[in-house]
Amino acid sequence: MSWFVRKDKGIQTPTEMKREAPDGLWYQCPNCKKAMHTREHKLNAYTCVHCNYHEKIGSDAYFSILFDDNRFTELDENMRSADPLNFTDTKPYPSRVNATMAKTGLKDAVRTAYGSMNGSTVTMAVMDFNFIGGSMGSVVGEKIARSIDHAIKNRTPFLMISRSGGARMMEAGFSLMQMAKTSAKLALLSQAKLPYVSLLTDPTTGGVTASYAMLGDFNIAEPEALIGFAGPRVIRETIGKDLPKGFQSAEFVLDHGFLDFIVDRKDLKDKLSSLFGMLI
Repeated sequence: MSWFVRKDKGIQTPTEMKREAPDGLWYQCPNCKKAMHTREHKLNAYTCVHCNYHEKIGSDAYFSILFDDNRFTELDENMRSADPLNFTDTKPYPSRVNATMAKTGLKDAVRTAYGSMNGSTVTMAVMDFNFIGGSMGSVVGEKIARSIDHAIKNRTPFLMISRSGGARMMEAGFSLMQMAKTSAKLALLSQAKLPYVSLLTDPTTGGVTASYAMLGDFNIAEPEALIGFAGPRVIRETIGKDLPKGFQSAEFVLDHGFLDFIVDRKDLKDKLSSLFGMLI
C-alpha cells in the first residue's frame, strides 16, 4: 500500500495563493543557455560562471567594477547633441536623440568620470552601445577630449573603454572631425608623459577603431570581442574571398599583432592598476 494517495485530481491551489519567482531573479547566458542567479552573475563581473561568456555591458557596470566602492565624479554629464545639419531620415535627428535619451537614461554614447581605482586616481571614458549604436558624434568627441584635458591637468592616467559601431551618420563630417580631435588630444597626453590604456570591447568598429581605440600605450581587449573597421560582409564582398575563421575576433586580432593582450573582465581592475603603476 502506498504511503500517500491523492484523493482529488489536479492541484487545487487558488490563483491568488500561487507564488512565482520575481522578474530578474535569474539570468540565462545567451551563449551556453545555462541559468544562474542574477546576483551571482553581477558578482562575477557580468560573466557567465559556466562558460565565461562576457555579457555586453555599459558605463554603469564598468564604473561599478573599476571604481573603488563605485564612487566617482562624472564630467560633463549634461552635455547633449545639437542638430548642426538639420538631419532627417525616418525621423528628425533631435527626435531620435530625445527618444533614445528617454529609453536609456543616457545623454549620449559616452560617459566620462574620475575616481579612485585600487587607491590611485584614474580618469576614464566609457562608451554605451545602447545610445544609437555607441556612435561617435560631436558630443562623444568633445567629452573624450575634455576628459583627456582633465587627466593632463590633474596628472592622472587615462582609460578609454570603447564599444561602438563607428561614426554617427546624422552628423556626417562633424563626426569624422572627432577622429582628428581626439587623436590630437591623446598626443598631448603622451607629451605630458601620462599613460593611456585603450580597452576594446564587443563590438569596436569603424572610425572609433581608426582613431582613439587603437592609440593606447597598451591596446587590450575582452575575450571574443569583435574588433575591426568595416564589417565582415563588406570586406567579403569587396575582396571576393571567404574570410578566415574567427576573423576580427579579439583572439585573431591579437595573433596578428594589433593587440597587446586579452584580459578577462574579472581581472580587469587589477591588470589596469598594474599597467598604470608600471607606466607612471
